[in-house]
Parts: sequence; structure tokens; C-alpha cells
Amino acid sequence: MSWSLIPHLLVAGITNGSIYALIALGYCLIQNATGLVNFAQGEFVMLGAMIVIWLHNGLQIPIPIAFPISILLVAAVGMALEQGPIRRSKNRDILTLVMITIGASISLRGASMMLWGKGARIFPSIGGDSPYIFLDAAVLPQSLWIMGFSVLVLALLYFFFHRTLVGKAMRAVSDNRFGAALIGISANRLTALAFAVSGSLGALAGILVTPITSMSYDGGLMLGLKGFSAAILGGYGSVPGAVLGGIVLGLMESLGAGLISSAYKDAIAFLLLLAILFVRPAGLFGNVHVRRL
Repeated sequence: MSWSLIPHLLVAGITNGSIYALIALGYCLIQNATGLVNFAQGEFVMLGAMIVIWLHNGLQIPIPIAFPISILLVAAVGMALEQGPIRRSKNRDILTLVMITIGASISLRGASMMLWGKGARIFPSIGGDSPYIFLDAAVLPQSLWIMGFSVLVLALLYFFFHRTLVGKAMRAVSDNRFGAALIGISANRLTALAFAVSGSLGALAGILVTPITSMSYDGGLMLGLKGFSAAILGGYGSVPGAVLGGIVLGLMESLGAGLISSAYKDAIAFLLLLAILFVRPAGLFGNVHVRRL
């Protein structure tokens, strides 16, 4: 193993980690708004990419126009999921609602297979394919876009939650849904908004990663699982934790593949995740709850 590969592995790890962080943020928004685990988050990632591929490759719509259209459409899918089966479910048990998101995940995957087939698809990267050389590491322009969008999204979310009335209202619903309703905050509307923003984040992650890895109807499954792992690693429900968890997981995955074996890339990342959670079950930024018996 040549140590000259370390800069390349770090760049790859941060790039993948930024994608995992965007997906993890979507999980955290739903968790804070409803207490649910939305297992359809991976399908939001897949839909964002496949819609852009359909618009660009099929309808010849330029990428800069297809990009926001796709994000808006997936946001609408997320809102429809909340306002449809989740809100109208007669059984409000958490397990039942989680099973609804699993059913939505399977349905979206099946519908995508019927619409776009089983083959992997791709669209051109933003900024071309000629890499920049930085500290002996080849950095693709798409990687810079991924990192830049991740930082921008984090800054916008911070501004939204701490500087806007709607964002503060969402934090109030997250902290005490019943108390927020007593002071006139519409929890249902904010929950629908949380699903829409979650869908947007998933779509953004799928659009950004596809020029590097390609996308298929089942491509969101593993990405969603890794985003979920990143959210748990950082402390489920913590926005800073989701970002840090995504970066840490991406670096563990990349360094494990480069220093040990790429055949065990996924296994190495998840084993290290389990080891960290064994030491700190609440995650890096999670709060430890103590109960007296």
C-alpha cells in the first residue's frame, strides 16, 4: 500500500461523506418532526437522479433546468407521502407508520423499475471530467460541487431553523408537539413541510452523486441505508451530528477500501460504525437519556 494514495482516499471519503450527510439530514428532519424513521428516504435519492436523467436524456431539457424541476417533484412526492398514507392512517402506532414508509419505498422502487427499466443510467457531470490536482490528489469538479452544495445546504438549514419564524416553529414542534399546538402552531403543515424538505435533500444527493457512480431503480437502497447509518453515528435527530456522521462514515469507507480491501468496503464501514456505537450508543452528538428505575 503506497501512502501516496492517502490524499486520493481522503478526497473520495469526503465526497461520499458529503452525500451521506445530505441523506442523513433528511432522516433527521423527519425524526425531529414526527419521531419516525422514513425508510423511503433512499427512494427520494433515486427519484431525484432518475427524473433528471429522464428530463435531460429523454426530453433534452438542459441540466440547469432539469435540476430544480427534479428537486421540486421529489419534494411533492415527499409531501404526498405524509399527507396521504401517513396522515390518513387510522393506526397511529409508530411501528405501523414506519411500515408505511417501507411500503412506500418498495412501491416507489417498483414503479421506477417499470418506468425506467433495470439498467444503470448516468448524465454528464457539472464542470466536466478534467480533474484538478490538489496536494497530489486528483479532485473531480463534481466532487467540488458535492462539497460546495453540502456546505451551502448546511448554512441554509442553520439560517432557516434559527432565523426564520417557520424554522423556529418547526423546532418548537420537534421539542413539544402538543405545546406548539396550544400556542397556535399548525403541526400538520410543518410536518408536511419537513417531508418536502427531506425529499428535496434526498433528490439533491441523488443528482449530485449520479455523474460519479450512475443510478438505477434500486440505487437508492444502499445510499439510504448509509445515510441512515450516518444519522445514527452522529446522533439521530442532530443536524450537526448528521453532517459529521456522514463525513466520518465516508472516510471510514474510503480508507477501509484503500488500506484493506475494496471487497469489504461496506462491511468495514458498518463494523466500525457498530464499534463506535458500542462505546457511545447515543452517537457522537446524541443526548444520553437516563431513566430511574
